[in-house]
Amino acid sequence: MAKILDDETGRTIRVDEPRAVPWLSIVFGYGPMLPFVAGAVLVWLLPDALAEAVFTLTLLWACAILLFLSGVRRGVSFRTEGGATLAQIATMLSLFLLGYGALVAFALGQSALALGLLIVGFTEITILDPIAARRGEAPLFFERLRPAQIPLAVLGLAALLAYRLTL
Repeated sequence: MAKILDDETGRTIRVDEPRAVPWLSIVFGYGPMLPFVAGAVLVWLLPDALAEAVFTLTLLWACAILLFLSGVRRGVSFRTEGGATLAQIATMLSLFLLGYGALVAFALGQSALALGLLIVGFTEITILDPIAARRGEAPLFFERLRPAQIPLAVLGLAALLAYRLTL
């Protein structure tokens, strides 16, 4: 529960965070991982044209999610005590640049490069979000959620990369 003190000098917010992952974060954490897993399976099972359509949609989904997660990092930094930290800004920028770079690479016909950038970005989240949670730079439950959630994206992207490299 947040306690807010608001006066003419500014606002002080005190928040009590649970360690447990909120149910909405389970739904909106794991739900967006399903297209990674489904796409990875379907590209290997469907005929060529359909597999390529699924490949494209899954890769674009991955770009969208990585760009979204860069925004999540920036949004969390707005509520960091004392203001955004260098680590928060650097992480947000690197996630954004990796996501945007993947979009550009894909648009230029470099899907393997795009997948490599996405794998780096999602791996970065898997490693850095638990650290940020322990430092108070991200919600505390990220320490438990991210190491279980984000590897689903990384495995799906690795399967797409393997598919692309076999063609």
